Amino acid sequence: MLDRPGTHHITRHDNALPLFSPDVVRMSVRPLPTDGHDPHRTGGYLLGAASTRDRMPPTPGRIARRRFLITLTKWVLPLAAMVLLALIALWPEIDAMTSRTRLAMSHVSGDVEGGKLVDARYNGIDEKGRPYTITAATAWQITPATIGLTLPKGDITLENGTWLMLTAKAGTFVQNLNQLDLVKDVTLYRDDGTTMHTESASIDLKAGGAAGSEPVHVEGPFGVLDAQGFTVTEKGAAIDFSGPAHVILNGTEH
Repeated sequence: MLDRPGTHHITRHDNALPLFSPDVVRMSVRPLPTDGHDPHRTGGYLLGAASTRDRMPPTPGRIARRRFLITLTKWVLPLAAMVLLALIALWPEIDAMTSRTRLAMSHVSGDVEGGKLVDARYNGIDEKGRPYTITAATAWQITPATIGLTLPKGDITLENGTWLMLTAKAGTFVQNLNQLDLVKDVTLYRDDGTTMHTESASIDLKAGGAAGSEPVHVEGPFGVLDAQGFTVTEKGAAIDFSGPAHVILNGTEH
């Protein structure tokens, strides 16, 4: 209703909604700009940064490492190929040598320890069919035919029935020749009580002979003898001593 000019009155009806209701609040919010990015996606900025980092030019250090690896490969691959070809070419000889080694040790018994044979024992037969035995504290393969020995001992019964035993601190046994070479404190015992000491001796177990070129000292039922060497002859029936020699026989000196 208009009472007078310039004055306006608002008439409130009971059924009309209030101009402001404390129970209903509405707010209009303008959405933030997305700058072309989907607001529901995550990690877009991280992926973009990683891609940018991967596309960075390599540093001088990386280039130098690549060059080193390429150069190393150029040398290593040909060398590896040459080694492989050499092994293929030499394999038959290596296999044959291994077979000979197995054959050489096949007649030797003992316990293997640290690459050596402990308490080694070798049994053989001479050309007359007489058995002989060689023992050692340790034994090892030197060549396909030669066996190294520590504290070797050998015994054999000669053609005339004489029994001999030899001991030393070290020695070698050549199996295909049936030859026992002894060095350092070599001692020969004979069953008649004769004992001979020298520094080296070579024994032919197959033929029943022995010889030495070092000074020798002999003691036995006959007396005492010093000589410059010895040779066992006649299948062990006799021992020749090389002079100059000095001998004491049953109370007489020569």
